[in-house]
Amino acid sequence: MEATSVQLLLAVSSLLCCWTDGAGLKVSPSSSQLFEGDSVSLSCEEDDSSAGWTLRRNTTRGQVSQCGQDRWGRPAGSSCRMSYVLPKDSGVYWCESRQGQTSSSINLTVSGGAVILQSPVLPVMEGDPVTLTCTTRPPASTLPAAFYKDGSLLSTQPAGHMTILHVSSSDEGLYSCDISGHGESPPSWISVTERPPTTAPPTSSAPPPVSLQLVFRVVLHLVVFCPYLVSTVLMVSLYGHRGKDLPVSMETAPPTLTEQGLDDEYDDVISAVTTEHQFGVREL
Repeated sequence: MEATSVQLLLAVSSLLCCWTDGAGLKVSPSSSQLFEGDSVSLSCEEDDSSAGWTLRRNTTRGQVSQCGQDRWGRPAGSSCRMSYVLPKDSGVYWCESRQGQTSSSINLTVSGGAVILQSPVLPVMEGDPVTLTCTTRPPASTLPAAFYKDGSLLSTQPAGHMTILHVSSSDEGLYSCDISGHGESPPSWISVTERPPTTAPPTSSAPPPVSLQLVFRVVLHLVVFCPYLVSTVLMVSLYGHRGKDLPVSMETAPPTLTEQGLDDEYDDVISAVTTEHQFGVREL
């Protein structure tokens, strides 16, 4: 009968998880199992206070009600405190707004026995560690305890607690524990959620390596400089061929001032000699 009740609670919990989350449910102390007579506080961590979030539950008896009704819980805004829990308080708890939006749900189990399994009340992120503690009333954490998953023995721990270092989806299931001479705890479901993928930065925004930048600049300069180099070589070659075909000029460069002065002196000397020669001929 107990296993059937747990399966019913899990089915209801899975249906509630299909709604859009507008608030998160927080439980203190954070444990999915409680001893009869313990106290617990539940609160809706809401994003919009005007939505009017309230605590609701569905017990193993099939009674759906909100905090303050049917003589359970003391409401305080979006919170609810239960000062003395009973086994009949076991069930599915969630936050609900006036518009009908719901948060993710949790399962609370209140045990009238001597042993409970303290396990995470909220789903565990894939890859994170999780610790399960088997305790008795009054608490005696040093007692050896055997831990079970889906009815199969996992291990026996002398300190009464077991740690799974890196949980995965294969670790989901019903867990329980047993302390010899004290009894067995009720089962609790442990859920594992996938870790959100990390977004890699776009490769196009990353700067290229320095070597690639250098090669790119060299190629760019070559592409820009080569046409000018080729055009310059062609122009020089063209003008060189044209220079060979031009006729050689026979014009004599005009004399310089010095050369002109020497010519004038030479003419004066020649004129004087000629004059003396003429006088000499006349005297004869």
